Amino acid sequence: MGNDKIIHQGKVERIEKNKVFVRIEQKAACSECHAASVCLVSDKKDKIIEVNDHAGHFSMQEDVLVSAQSSMGLFAVVIAYAIPLLAVILSVIAGIYLGKSEVIGGLAALSVLVIYYFVLYLLRDRIKKNLLFTISKIADHSINHQQA
Repeated sequence: MGNDKIIHQGKVERIEKNKVFVRIEQKAACSECHAASVCLVSDKKDKIIEVNDHAGHFSMQEDVLVSAQSSMGLFAVVIAYAIPLLAVILSVIAGIYLGKSEVIGGLAALSVLVIYYFVLYLLRDRIKKNLLFTISKIADHSINHQQA
């Protein structure tokens, strides 16, 4: 389980120095359903993933695979959703308890969120170092899977 990977197929959008920018289509869990075309719940979004590439073996519009450790996805969910949710709940409770007003609780929650996301913005380069993606050619990936 510690070796689980998240893999997405994408297309090289642009290349800058030692970075490759890959466009992947992020699909909602239900988008693979046969009824997705008539369902309003299904959701697709394109994302651009920045991947370090010091070898320079990729070209524009090339189909590639982008992968990351599953634990990295959990880390991203925790810092993007779990911590802010906990901070909002605690600040609302503290604001209501200390200020004796729901308005104070709501303002406290908004203030905490603004501060939290500002701090995340300031730490974005440090966080980016922990969120590492790897890129591989589709042909290389299928050869590796056939050998395994």
